[in-house]
Amino acid sequence: MSSGEVLHFSEDPTITRFVPHVAATAKQPDPYVWALTAEQAPSYWFPRDCPRIMAWALPETTPADRERILGPGGGERVHAIEYGWLTRLQTVELFVYRLPAAPFRPFEYYAMVAEGPVEPLGPAEPVGDLLALHAAAGIQLRLLTNLWPLVDAVQASTLHFSGIRLRNATDRQSAAQ
Repeated sequence: MSSGEVLHFSEDPTITRFVPHVAATAKQPDPYVWALTAEQAPSYWFPRDCPRIMAWALPETTPADRERILGPGGGERVHAIEYGWLTRLQTVELFVYRLPAAPFRPFEYYAMVAEGPVEPLGPAEPVGDLLALHAAAGIQLRLLTNLWPLVDAVQASTLHFSGIRLRNATDRQSAAQ
């Protein structure tokens, strides 16, 4: 990826023009085209609706939190999904679009947005084996019966984290059983 590009991941390889819209899950009322930097990309190496929690170490992460959440030899980053999503993770056809960076601006800390239509710089490219991508990037990928205990532990830690599509996760009550 060149410095003049941002990325958009999709299961649809036929998009020829991205038009601003208000996502169904949006917390803001403004229509945007959404994209990511290369650094943000690993958070989207998943099927679109797959619930996931991701956490990574920062310079201020305590050794105790590193050990508790990332584990011994755990590297700098962990992603977790529920067992029920493993087959979908292994079989999804995910594509990446490269978009010109110029129309985009940062949105909070987790995305880039454009307020007008954007055309891809070329056709969508297959992302490939998502498990292999995680392995090559040195990112732990955990399978859990329920995400909520890890979500709670990460939120109470000194690691940086992101939870995506958590509304699709198994409910919290199932974690207590």
